[in-house]
Formats: sequence, structure tokens, C-alpha cells
Amino acid sequence: MSDSTPLRFHVPEPSARPGDEPDFSYVEVPAAGSVRRPDVDVDPAEIRDLASSMIRVLDEADQAVGPWAPDVSSDDLGTGLRAMVKTRRYDDRMLTAQRQGKASFYIRCTGEEAIAVGQALELGPRDMFFPTYRQQGWLIARDWPLVDMMCQVLSNEKDRLHGRQMPIMYSARQAGFFTISGNLGTQYIQAVGWAMAAAIKGDDCIASGMIGEGATAEADFHHALTFATTYQAPVILNVVNNQWAISSFQGIAGGTRSTFADRALGYGIPALRVDGNDYLAVLAATRWASERARSNWGPTLIEWITYRVAAHSTSDDPSKYRPFEEWKAWPLGDPIDRLERHLIASGEWSAEQGERLRADVGEEVQAASREAEGYGTLLDGRAPSAKSIFEDVFEEMPPHLQRQRQQMEGG
Repeated sequence: MSDSTPLRFHVPEPSARPGDEPDFSYVEVPAAGSVRRPDVDVDPAEIRDLASSMIRVLDEADQAVGPWAPDVSSDDLGTGLRAMVKTRRYDDRMLTAQRQGKASFYIRCTGEEAIAVGQALELGPRDMFFPTYRQQGWLIARDWPLVDMMCQVLSNEKDRLHGRQMPIMYSARQAGFFTISGNLGTQYIQAVGWAMAAAIKGDDCIASGMIGEGATAEADFHHALTFATTYQAPVILNVVNNQWAISSFQGIAGGTRSTFADRALGYGIPALRVDGNDYLAVLAATRWASERARSNWGPTLIEWITYRVAAHSTSDDPSKYRPFEEWKAWPLGDPIDRLERHLIASGEWSAEQGERLRADVGEEVQAASREAEGYGTLLDGRAPSAKSIFEDVFEEMPPHLQRQRQQMEGG
């Protein structure tokens, strides 16, 4: 035994730390249009390669190429562009509000807008989305009122959730947006359960659940995949691999050993790995997975490759754990810029239209901000009334709560 090699404990390290040059050499980027597109009824075992490659549509000349290029009108692409631009402008405004002390907390989705916006516009109005906390683009794409979203972040007297949820944890059933949970991974099992219920009822709508790559290390991820494959739930299981889970890079969740899409293969679930900054690829992959689910072929797991440009939250300083301007070296670019360049290259858009769009969106967001702040901010303490704790709990308020509310009111 004295000649044996000592054991070593392995801790994955990111490719670059503060002060280093950004290094994304670990991200293999295939040529756009080079990945095959199988039929939606394919046996998962026959497309194992799609879990390790990357589906891309937009090429270096900003053209849509290959078998995954979706049939989508320029008007619909313009709608997606506007939603992404509005999402980014909304994020900027709410970050400013937080820095001014008007809100306690905020999370931006900068660089990831295409994923939520694309799914929101591709899935049906009765489908249910189970988000994590970086998908505000879904609500904006579905024209949910900005004032309503802002009031929730500001926790003011017009907050429909009465201040019970942390800022940015929206809930909008009418928009197909399930309540955000701060417990990572829970939305996966909720999405699978909702999809199973839809199948049991013989409904025609599906579910989509979304988590970050770090949450794949949670037990809920594996529980969800077990139920999804066993009961062939009509659900899209999304993993947003934005390279960082708070301050831990994706290798801490096992991303250096295999892709996150690979994890679906052991469950017999088809997996796609997609360029999440390619809006057309987002539409195409979502369309494929939703068609498969609606045709009773079961779940699909999609790993979206993207990059978290902003800090994890307003409580985070990413300069402590990654190169300061690492985002500038990200090889998949910016989703808004790429879609806009595609529209310009196709002759359906111009730089002048882009400028007008940003001006219009800026005015819209600013007007919504003025209205929302008029209902109160943390600076003036105009929070929901304490009496609201009795509201929206029971369909019919039980007698003991009626008595407690009367006591509070002094009656």
C-alpha cells in the first residue's frame, strides 16, 4: 500500500478568473445550419448526437440557413425584436430604480432575452410556463402591463401580490406565467405535474419549465425527468446554461464532464442543444419540442447555450469571480443585435427603424415607470395595507379570518 498513488480531491475551475483574459475555448460552435433536423416522432436513441452539438440558424452573414431555419414572417420577427428591446429597456429602468433606493432587489436577463421571448411567442395562449427568475421577457412578449410588473418590483400599494413575493417573482396566470419560486428546481416538477394533469384531462395544451444549469444539481431536476419519461408528459424541459450559477461556473454543476442535455439521454428523453442567442434557433427548437409534445410523443429537454451578461442580481458583484468584461468575448454574440442584423440583411429593417424602435420603447418604459412610482416606492413607504394579508388566500374567507380582520379594523 505504501507505493499507491495518493488520492486527490478535484474541484473544477473556470477557464478564467478576474485579471485573466476571457477564455471560451471550451464552447464548440458549429457552423450554422450544420446540425440535422429529425422528425418529431424520432426515437430518442437515434438523436443522441443532438445533445452534444449545437443547433444554429443564423450564419456569419446574418442569413437563416439549414434544416432548422423556421418558416416565420418578417412581421413576427419584428414583434420578437421589439419584445427583446423592451425587455432590456425595462431591465435597465428597474436596475436604476433599485440603485435609487426605490426597490430592494432586482435581477436582469441581459443577453438571455431571446429564450423567454421566443418561447412566449411560439407557444400557445393556453400553454403554461413555469419560469425561473430571468424570464421577464415572457410577460413583456405577451403584452403584460409594464406598470403591473413594476409595481410588483416596487412592492407598492398597487402590487397585486400584496408584497408577499420577493421583487421580480411575478405571477400572471392570464399570461400563462406560473408564480416564480425562489426555491431552485421546484418549477420543473410543477411543470411535469401540470403537463401530466393536462394529459389525464385530455386537454390540448402543454407545459414548459425552465431552470438554470446550476439547478440541474438539485434532486427536483431528476425527480421531474423520472416522472416526465415514465408518463410521457407533454412538457418542454428547458435548461438555461448561461455559464454562471451565482458565483459558481457551470463546471460546479458538472458541465465540464458532459453537456447538460446529455442528462436527458439516460431517461430516454430526447435532448437538443441550442444556440440560445439565435432567436430563430429558439423558435425552431421550441416548435419542434412543442409539436412532439402535442402529438403525444412526450417530453423534450433543451439546453440553451447563452451567457449571463449582467450580475446574478443587484446583490452580486461578478468582478469578484470572472474577468471584468468577459461578456465581450462571448462567441455567440448578442441576441438583439443578431436578430436586427438578420432583418437588415433580408431588407426588412433598417438602422433608422431600429433607432425609432428604441426611442418608442424608451418612452413607453419611462411612462410606465412614472405611473408605477406614483403608487409608491420604498422611499415613501406606500406599501400594501396590512389588511391585505387576508385577501386572495381563500375563495370564501372562513369565520376565524373574518373575526381577525374585524379586530384589525377595530370593529
